[in-house]
Amino acid sequence: MYQVAGLVSFLTAGEDEVRAWPVPRGTLAPEAAGTIHSDFQKAFIRAEIVPYDDLVRLGTWAAARTAGALRQVGKDYAMQDGDVTHFLAGR
Repeated sequence: MYQVAGLVSFLTAGEDEVRAWPVPRGTLAPEAAGTIHSDFQKAFIRAEIVPYDDLVRLGTWAAARTAGALRQVGKDYAMQDGDVTHFLAGR
């Protein structure tokens, strides 16, 4: 269904909640951050990305970082289906 609609989902995870955010295919990281809150888009610095399958296989964000599965991406990164994402924003 998502492919037909031209959508992908990225995920965010915190202590209280894991959530999937649908966005149009080709959405850049700052725009994706803006789907969560407009302030995140305005103050976007970068995003940390781990593919879902890698995070499940490795078990933790720290293990993904150690294994080299975590990438830091900038404003020109197009979100991919299944990206587990941590957005970093300034003030």
